[in-house]
Amino acid sequence: MFRRNKSQDATPTTAVVDRPGSKGRPTPSRKEAEAAAKARAKVPRTRREQMVAQRSARADSTQSVRAAMKSGDERFLPARDKGPVRRFIRDFVDSRFSFIELMIPLLIVTMVLDYSGNAYLANVGNTILLGTIMLVILDMVTMRFKLRRELSRRFPGEPVKGTTYYAVMRAMQMKFMRLPKSKMKIGQKLPETYR
Repeated sequence: MFRRNKSQDATPTTAVVDRPGSKGRPTPSRKEAEAAAKARAKVPRTRREQMVAQRSARADSTQSVRAAMKSGDERFLPARDKGPVRRFIRDFVDSRFSFIELMIPLLIVTMVLDYSGNAYLANVGNTILLGTIMLVILDMVTMRFKLRRELSRRFPGEPVKGTTYYAVMRAMQMKFMRLPKSKMKIGQKLPETYR
């Protein structure tokens, strides 16, 4: 008498009736409504919340770039360091001995000789400094020609604009200070493919 008819329970009514004034979709379940509320709560609303969110996103990005500079992970490197050509240039510079690495110790020696008070030692220091600068310039010029030759051989058709500047700036840094970190030892043979 007060029981439901089993035939009515077997056919659930999921169809939405388009009535005037209806919302046109089924009411969301509690789980869906709570998930939507959480998603809305994560979106920063005030200017201060937006600034905090941007600052934390920037900090995360900087942290991942810094880690990539140490590990060499190409996914998070800055745009100037990405790609096989830039990786080859880094390896090319790191695998050769550069006179620029002698510059800082020789600058210290020339400073000591200049402040010694002896005119002859000061002249020797200046001569050493001038000779070192000439060697560095000569080394950079020969590095540029060798690099261009290798780039045209290994990467035909690739643009070479900016490659000399990138190589010279890397070569002018002390090897332990270079970022991304050096993976090649001096004199080590370079791999044939960088694709």
